[in-house]
Amino acid sequence: MSSEGKKLFNIIILGVSFMFIFTAFQSCGNIAQTVITNLNNTDFHGSGYTSMSIIYGVLSASNLISPSLVAIVGPQLSMVVSGVFYSLYIAVFIQPSTWAFYTASVFIGIAAAVLWTAQGNCLTENSDENTIGRNSGIFWALLQFSLIFGNLYIYFAWQGKTHISESDRRTVFIALTVISLVGTVLFFLIRKQEDAKAPGDDDSTNESLGESSSARNKMMRAVAAFKKSITLSFTKEMLLLSVTTAYTGLVLTFFSGVYGTCIGAVNRFGSEEKSLIGLSGIFIGVGEILGGGIFGLLSKKSCSGRNPVVMLGILVHFIAFYLIFFNMPNDAPIAPMEGTDQVAYMIPSKEVAMLCSFLLGLGDSCFNTQLLSILGFLYSEDSAPAFAIFKFVQSICAAVAYFYSNYFLLQWQLLIMVIVGFFGTITFFPVEWGAAAALAARGSDYSSI
Repeated sequence: MSSEGKKLFNIIILGVSFMFIFTAFQSCGNIAQTVITNLNNTDFHGSGYTSMSIIYGVLSASNLISPSLVAIVGPQLSMVVSGVFYSLYIAVFIQPSTWAFYTASVFIGIAAAVLWTAQGNCLTENSDENTIGRNSGIFWALLQFSLIFGNLYIYFAWQGKTHISESDRRTVFIALTVISLVGTVLFFLIRKQEDAKAPGDDDSTNESLGESSSARNKMMRAVAAFKKSITLSFTKEMLLLSVTTAYTGLVLTFFSGVYGTCIGAVNRFGSEEKSLIGLSGIFIGVGEILGGGIFGLLSKKSCSGRNPVVMLGILVHFIAFYLIFFNMPNDAPIAPMEGTDQVAYMIPSKEVAMLCSFLLGLGDSCFNTQLLSILGFLYSEDSAPAFAIFKFVQSICAAVAYFYSNYFLLQWQLLIMVIVGFFGTITFFPVEWGAAAALAARGSDYSSI
């Protein structure tokens, strides 16, 4: 297999592995609050929103050290170990206890920081300035298939159910745990890139020298990665992109946890309210996959760069927020187990709710494919620190959003996203103009990004 073929193979395996892991984890996130609401009549007293707030809070802090850990362990093993912790978190729901639930939330926060830093490193190592857009799209589209499969199962398994039984819960979470472990094992198929040797290198000499300096070299790489993360954090480009990244964190919280909870709380949806959570996840996934395909796989046919895609993303999201505001009761995010009988500005419509799910996914893919692409282009030599900063900002904003989701009515959550989304779009533009100028200075074709 050629070098380019091997790199493309690695990108596909990376995407498929993430697809399996996040089929389990995102399905878990979509139904966690609904399942927990049913559990809170027992000895279990936990909150899905609080758990997610812990996860993203720990994730954000862990991103300070994740580049160092990836530098020491290597991206492949880092992803394998992280995948194991994802599986353990999901397995907690098979027989839930409050202490195990919150403890697992802490550990998966650390694992997530390492996983996404290693993912960015692997994506960049297997791309160049001409393939980073394509590879980002392939990875994102494969990853978002995770929203289809898990939610499709939940939709059919929970059809007509208004209460989630212990048997239903165990069956779902055993299956999701196994799926997550399959994705973890697939990381072993990623092939390492061969290092080019300098002429005259002697293998035995290199081996003996490598053994004597291995530990020191790893520590030096770890320290260098940490220092680079701090330095990059204060560059103009990274500060501007951080506003855009902050918006993706707020949206991530909304579509992965809050919106599904809103749908499941609307009593006017009748016996379908719980199964509609799964159907909503499917429509989000369709939007994500469509966006990844159009704006990633077909990026070479674009001659206008990333800005129009980001502009499309914010317009799509603004339409979705407007429709959600009119369709969903204001107290839906914080409704009790009995749900809500309130009505917004129209009778709640399942069709409008599913349309909004699709628009949320499509808009999110616009932002994330372009952020992955521009980070891989601007920081090809410092991919691990750059992607660690990206996840740091995204996750800390997601943590804040999960925290206030326990208290804020729907209208205030939507307003926050509108304001941050507007400024996030504006700050992305000058970074992209700078990237285009740098590419033109090197004599490359702008449409190749």
